[in-house]
Amino acid sequence: MNLRRSVLIVVLLLPVLVACSPTRPGSGSQVSVALDWYPNSDHAGLYMAREQGYFTAQGLNVNLYTPSNPDDVLKLVGTGKATFGVSYEPDLLLARSQGIPVVSIAALVQHPLNSVITLQSSGITHPGQLAGKNVGTPGLAGDEALLATMLEKDGSSLDKVHLVNVGFDLVPALVSKKVDAIVGGYWTHEAIMVTQQSGPVNVMHVEQWGVPDYYELVLVASEDTVKNQPALVQHFVDAVVQGYGAAIANPTAALDAVQKNYTEMDRQMETVGIQDLVPLFKGNQPKPGWQTADRWQSYEQWMEQRKLLTKAVDPNAAFTNQFVAAAP
Repeated sequence: MNLRRSVLIVVLLLPVLVACSPTRPGSGSQVSVALDWYPNSDHAGLYMAREQGYFTAQGLNVNLYTPSNPDDVLKLVGTGKATFGVSYEPDLLLARSQGIPVVSIAALVQHPLNSVITLQSSGITHPGQLAGKNVGTPGLAGDEALLATMLEKDGSSLDKVHLVNVGFDLVPALVSKKVDAIVGGYWTHEAIMVTQQSGPVNVMHVEQWGVPDYYELVLVASEDTVKNQPALVQHFVDAVVQGYGAAIANPTAALDAVQKNYTEMDRQMETVGIQDLVPLFKGNQPKPGWQTADRWQSYEQWMEQRKLLTKAVDPNAAFTNQFVAAAP
């Protein structure tokens, strides 16, 4: 879990549109996409797809919006109130364990963004050095599980650190030195904010300290949409893959597209953020959006071991790569 999954900084009051039946490109099928947070660099490929006309070319009229409660994205998609949504691999697995019928149809960010962040001046560069230190958290079980795994990998344990529930104030808590480290912030967002306010930081990437590599952001659809409207899903994924490819090729234009739709965007911060994100939009995969079974299997097993799931789920049923594989 991550801070951005638990707080809405801004609500974009746009209507939710439900997808019509799939038809040939050019028919203007109405599609709604519930975002996980306010528009930012993570969503650059989606806004690039709209700005460059890729959605229109696929016959889609796409509404990108932020729901009043971003925690509801998977429920909105699962119940058909949103056609697609942006969420996270851990959240999707948890939702499926709770009976919410959602499926990942593309990976938007290929690797974890959640991290442990410290001030460079602290000299704390690896998890074991957190013993006896104060670590700020949003109070989420998922973040504590990540931290516990990282500590164990470095020969320590969670009971050797002092957890401080700072809620949504991760950045102020670290900048003010109320805590020695934070977990639950993105190294492409919160780490940049801390650097801008207080100087350089150290970042401990979760996948480098025992946590299985996973897809941070994923594009989701309902099982019903995947089964009964595959043509619609394919047209949408085709445009999204093209959009993220264009964002990789021209990050500045991609940020322009985001800012056009969200004028409050912090351009200075997002300029740094998108440079960090561009290598993660595709990674070493054949194209943006690609997913593999081993990534889903290993993370589901880790979540089971950490007792983060209500019940075990079939990781192979949690995603499909068919639409990305078929995309041009």
